[in-house]
Amino acid sequence: MSEQLTDAEATQTTEAVDTESTETEAVETDSAQDDAEGTEAKAGRPSKIQRLEHEGDIAADYLEELLDIADLDGDLDMDVEGDRASVQIGGADLSQLVGRNGEVLEALQELTRLAVYRETGERSRLMLDVGGHRAEQRTRLVALAEKSIAEVKESGESLSLEPMSAFERKVVHDAVAAAGLTSESEGAEPKRHVVILPA
Repeated sequence: MSEQLTDAEATQTTEAVDTESTETEAVETDSAQDDAEGTEAKAGRPSKIQRLEHEGDIAADYLEELLDIADLDGDLDMDVEGDRASVQIGGADLSQLVGRNGEVLEALQELTRLAVYRETGERSRLMLDVGGHRAEQRTRLVALAEKSIAEVKESGESLSLEPMSAFERKVVHDAVAAAGLTSESEGAEPKRHVVILPA
């Protein structure tokens, strides 16, 4: 009887030690995770910039190969603009890489983003510009947005703009927001357009 009691006590003691050990391991694991998350949070900003710079490098390598295949001369310039990598191709006449209404440029940008995704496993918001096309486009769109905003303020009625690409809509939305009005995108591609709403 006393041996059985001793065995039972031994089992309870072992279970208590196992439970305590498991709890200690759990606390240590939680502590290690907290430390890792804290370190990652502290290093969050530089690591994001490094990731975007890495995206730019991958994109530049891909585009250099493409330019070689197409036998085109172009200078590549990489940068980080806000929360996205940016690559500009400048140099000789590269209008064939822009296409009518920037259609070739849009397709090339998507292909470049796919090349980055293939390497990193993460979706990229990389912005590609060829021959300053997007910079000129941005200037034109801001002027259009300002004119449209003035019309909406004067008439007090909403105004629908022509269909635009995602890049063009983003430029207009930003200009409208800066003017203190609101806007929304309506319709389906390729006829998706911006509607500017009165205050």
